[in-house]
Amino acid sequence: MAASLDDDFESDTQDYYSLLNVRKEATLEELKASYRRLCMLYHPDKHRDPELKSQAEQLFNQVHQAYEVLSDAHSRAIYDLFGKKGLEVEGWEVVERKRTPAEIREEYERLQREREERRLQQRTNPKGIISVGVDATDLFDRYDEDIEEMPGGGFPHIEINKMHISQSIEAPLTNTDTAVLSGSLSTHNGTGGGNINMTVRRLELGAGDILGPLIGLKVFRNITQRCFLTAQCGLQFSPRGLRPTCSMMTARHLDQNTMGYLQWRWGPSSAMTTSLVRDTKSSHFTLALQLAVPHSYLMMSYQYKFQDEDQTKVKGSVKTGWFGTVVEYGAERKISRHSVLSATVSIGVPQGVTLKIKLARASQTYLFPIHLTDQLLPSAVFYATIGPLLFFMVVHRLVVIPYTQAQKEQDLELQRKSSAVDIAKKKTEAESAVLLMQESVRRIIEAEESKMGLIILNAWYGKFVTDTSQKQEKAKVIDVTVPLQCLAGLPGFFDPCVGEDKSLKLLYQFRGVMHQVICADTEALRIPKQSHRLEPESS
Repeated sequence: MAASLDDDFESDTQDYYSLLNVRKEATLEELKASYRRLCMLYHPDKHRDPELKSQAEQLFNQVHQAYEVLSDAHSRAIYDLFGKKGLEVEGWEVVERKRTPAEIREEYERLQREREERRLQQRTNPKGIISVGVDATDLFDRYDEDIEEMPGGGFPHIEINKMHISQSIEAPLTNTDTAVLSGSLSTHNGTGGGNINMTVRRLELGAGDILGPLIGLKVFRNITQRCFLTAQCGLQFSPRGLRPTCSMMTARHLDQNTMGYLQWRWGPSSAMTTSLVRDTKSSHFTLALQLAVPHSYLMMSYQYKFQDEDQTKVKGSVKTGWFGTVVEYGAERKISRHSVLSATVSIGVPQGVTLKIKLARASQTYLFPIHLTDQLLPSAVFYATIGPLLFFMVVHRLVVIPYTQAQKEQDLELQRKSSAVDIAKKKTEAESAVLLMQESVRRIIEAEESKMGLIILNAWYGKFVTDTSQKQEKAKVIDVTVPLQCLAGLPGFFDPCVGEDKSLKLLYQFRGVMHQVICADTEALRIPKQSHRLEPESS
């Protein structure tokens, strides 16, 4: 009886077949017979009490709705395939009614695709990156100078020396084509610039304050099932004249987890790059070689993925070329449902030591590269490694964990409230149905007594405590004498012990003889039977 927070699930909690007390293979005649019987029981005109009349009207409407759906072959086929959510899909009213289940499923998928296309038209999928470069070299390099001669009382000087902001939005044209509008702004040591680009299908247009307008063309082709090719060419209109550019990349699946890439780029910064990428469930490995002037390098990186709830990853890489050598290591961890935090220490010659902090929140990314020193100082490496780790542990213990627990408790409380409302509603419906049966039960008992027929004396449903070691546990049972005697087909008993082993205990009279039976929840009830007879006690 627990309710779900999902709307589609909530709409399917009421089973039409159970509501009419028929099997899923029931014929139209069986549906009509059960519907007439329930209408006679629940019809509002048969009850004078205002409260009972209101309850009867509610149950009568539910039964009528179930019969309308199941008595129509077309609606019944849709309901059997997709439930109530299938009946709510727009477009069924124009569909030919004489269709097979396979044709109905095909039509349902088509309508779903149309709804997805309408949803795509309303989605822009914004993405953004904000990068703030911090120059903190004064924290370590300043000790090489005479502190007393420095102005400002010896306090370290930390400044923001560069910043980059980029943003893009998408406008889906079809299921395969998307228009993308992007722009960026950058500043470094007081000098800034920006550009804007628009890509529509294969055509790219751009403009900037330094390089000038850009026009380009992109092409993507599948060469084989395991190999594809992308190519791009463009013309840059710069103050120095027309500057053509061209790039091409081919990729091939070497096996299920390994890809090979070959990229060639011609223009102001020509280069040829080949790389090998292997990505598995537990690791990610990259090996790349680039030949260019003056940016040739060899790079190798490895990332290990822990199989934990927080998706923790540790990574390391080494890159060497004409510019020198750079070694990086770091870790990444999911800190909330939509946020991932990572920290990387970069040690290079002659670059020095840099700490890179990255926070990915949904579709937005925030980067904070902090340059600590231009030299290879062990103290800078130590603090760049230990500092973020200790800071994360403190913040995670004092902020993240309490916040996450509070969110889980809040979600659980909302689920409890939603479940309580649903359970209360089902309980009210069951109790209302029992009240509406009282008059029918009285007539049934009178008729059965006149012909020495079957009379239900007591019926209890739920969890019975029989083990002496569990006597302190209270039995969770309900009285179902009235609905069983009426046999009117309730939507089901209100279950007081969801998810536990239940049984039905029944005491009935047949031809003046007492009988008793206990059957499991999933066992069919067959009465009367001679084996249920209670033998009279000997005097």
